[in-house]
Amino acid sequence: MSPAAVGSKINSRWRRMAPGRIVVIVLAVLRRDQRIADMAGGNQVGDTTVRRWRDELISLLAAHAPRLDRACKRIAKRGGEAVLIDGTLIPTVRRTGRANRPNYSGKHRRHGLHFLALTDEKGRLVWISAARPGRTHDITAARRDHILTHLRTPPGSAPWPTSASLDLDDNPDHPVIVTGYKATRARKLTPGDREVNRVLAAARAPPVEHGFGHLKTWRILTKLRTDPTRATDLLRALLVLTNLEVNR
Repeated sequence: MSPAAVGSKINSRWRRMAPGRIVVIVLAVLRRDQRIADMAGGNQVGDTTVRRWRDELISLLAAHAPRLDRACKRIAKRGGEAVLIDGTLIPTVRRTGRANRPNYSGKHRRHGLHFLALTDEKGRLVWISAARPGRTHDITAARRDHILTHLRTPPGSAPWPTSASLDLDDNPDHPVIVTGYKATRARKLTPGDREVNRVLAAARAPPVEHGFGHLKTWRILTKLRTDPTRATDLLRALLVLTNLEVNR
């Protein structure tokens, strides 16, 4: 699609600077977390112009991010043996007021936004959820996104190892999720249970950390200063860019 066609599709005005130069400026903002004022001054444009370019490019990329149902079907179609479910906290600037209190994560002891993601067995992120308050638990996010429904949709799919709790799977006779064992007051873990937990953790942790590690190389995620309502598009845009880097 030509730059003129793209501009028409997103109802964007004509611009003097070449599209390639605009992309480089926006990538500098995303990859290096360069200050918008610095990028604007160095290119003889206004701050508002750079912000508009950034928001337009993020919207275009986010529209190409994989949907959950399509991501699951794609993995099943190519013979993927497992998909890993895990959540992460993206730190944000602390904002005062009652409305921002849900963004405080007691687990991480900082303000942020919670994202749930699917990673394949090779450590590639294949899907990322919408942004939720930082105090959101992984299980709560998985239930709101109907993860179980989507994982059962691909025909002939095998159980998927995950870091989620046993409470997430609602059909113990035909589980679609493989999880470790949890100790309770009435039942302590046996040596066999602990060994199962160790094996699952060893198989799960490297791919998940690898996937999130690639995503977090974008320094803009070091501490989000954007409006939380725009964080979903930002993360999905960065997912598209990350996959382009990893798969090239």
